[in-house]
Amino acid sequence: MRAVRLSVVTAVATTAALTAVTGCTEKSAASGSDRVIRVTATDATCEVSKKEFPAGHVELAVENKGPKVTEVYLLFPDDRIVAERENIGPGTRQTVTAEVKAGDYRIACKPGMKGKGIRQTVTATGGGSVAGRDPRLDRAVAAYREYAQAQADETLPKVKVFTDAVKAGDLDAAKKAYAPSRLGWERTEPVAESFGDIDPKVDVREDGLEEGQDPATDWTGWHRLEKALWQDKKIGDREKQLADRLVKDLTDWQKRVGTAEISPTSMANGARELLDEVATGKVTGEEDRYAHTDLVDFKGNVEGAQKAYELLKPVASKNDPALTEELDKQFTALTALLDKYRSDRTSYEFVSYDKVTKDQRKELSDAVNALAEPLSKLAAAAVVK
Repeated sequence: MRAVRLSVVTAVATTAALTAVTGCTEKSAASGSDRVIRVTATDATCEVSKKEFPAGHVELAVENKGPKVTEVYLLFPDDRIVAERENIGPGTRQTVTAEVKAGDYRIACKPGMKGKGIRQTVTATGGGSVAGRDPRLDRAVAAYREYAQAQADETLPKVKVFTDAVKAGDLDAAKKAYAPSRLGWERTEPVAESFGDIDPKVDVREDGLEEGQDPATDWTGWHRLEKALWQDKKIGDREKQLADRLVKDLTDWQKRVGTAEISPTSMANGARELLDEVATGKVTGEEDRYAHTDLVDFKGNVEGAQKAYELLKPVASKNDPALTEELDKQFTALTALLDKYRSDRTSYEFVSYDKVTKDQRKELSDAVNALAEPLSKLAAAAVVK
């Protein structure tokens, strides 16, 4: 779930913290070729080095020359997301590996991570290029698609438990059902975000609303209900209406998961995005700021990232065995650290995040950073010939 920092001081601190997570540039399988598109972002421009490139594996080599944190997207014309990179700090560079078929696309830079962004139309030419790829990657994509669908299918009944409690006015039951209802979403959030229109309906925080949106009428989804349950401590007619709206929007997500564009690179990039979600929302305590159930979402993000990695690992380990050895090590370390905060390894009952000390949060942040750096190289390792 995306949100922008509320102050200059916080933004600067966040950018510094994120440099360790998102500041590295992945080694490119196509560096120096006509498949590299240089994207230069400022607060007012989004310049691209070329408007045409061969279909297949491409890379966006992004440099943020503006004073604001930005994000860059490669989009289908209908705004579905092919690839993205969020939280690109001022003066930093990022590389995003993507896989595209022939056709028109949009590259969008979003200074301040708000709005539709500054856009350039680009075209992938030719028939492409993913022909002849390792068949294990096709099997990985098929398996991940099944996983994403299963997570959506399993989420709806849990959401119904939550929303039925809201509609019954049962504050305690609704609180208990809130965190479990979010796990499947958190595990596969990049797939949901790829559609563009679902995430703002179900998972936006109040500070993530677009300019001009009114929280009283335009804020919907889990976090709006979270605020009512924990901060306002009341369930009114509006909350009951929003409970029905949440079920409707998530049912839409469930039906559309099977149509998502999934590729080996989108799986790898999605795993990285899940770690970015942890770094910018869960570790900071901003995600579930009223319920303090951030560690449940944290666990879901890590599980989803690890699932994508495990499916790509057979190919990545052949291309870059040192990388997969490091990823195995860091996933194990982060999982062990998270386990310290739950009652047992089969439970998703975690310590309330407001009870986690500053030093403990720093330890969690360091473990996330240690995993995010090698994970940023997975996309390139999965497509190297």
